[in-house]
Amino acid sequence: MSGGLRQSFFWTNVIPGEWVITLATLGPIGRARRAPGTWGSVAGLVLYAVLFYHVSFLGFILLAGLLSYGAMGICDAAERRLQMRDPGMIVLDEFVAVPLVFFGLGGMGGAIEQYHGWPLILAGFALFRFFDVLKPFGIARLQNLPGGIGCVADDLAAGAASCVCLHLALRYLM
Repeated sequence: MSGGLRQSFFWTNVIPGEWVITLATLGPIGRARRAPGTWGSVAGLVLYAVLFYHVSFLGFILLAGLLSYGAMGICDAAERRLQMRDPGMIVLDEFVAVPLVFFGLGGMGGAIEQYHGWPLILAGFALFRFFDVLKPFGIARLQNLPGGIGCVADDLAAGAASCVCLHLALRYLM
């Protein structure tokens, strides 16, 4: 990884290794024997409900940006400490990417409430898992970016692709 990029995550050097791994795996979630990425995505739904649902447009962008940067740093440090490239146990990337699926759809009176909540949330979750697992449209190439950026960027792209699909479905199918 380029020196400048790693230097931008300098703050991870002061976090004990055990904490970095715990944050990157979301504790026991990333250590699930089956489908840790799916469980990390479920945790991302909780993150959306707790932090993102009622936040303003600008607040959503700022919060998503801050969490994405933090996840890139933590994932970068976890990859270095585990000496593995984007292992399945790192699920922080799914966790921070899932809220992007619902960008522009939440809040009181938003599309999520208008379309009875759970069906839209489940559709968004299914779309995210589809794009995260299959990585079409060049999403797979984003994994080749260095360190924590590559670890998180493909999930952010899967979230954005899912968001576009949900918006198109709501626009043209509902």
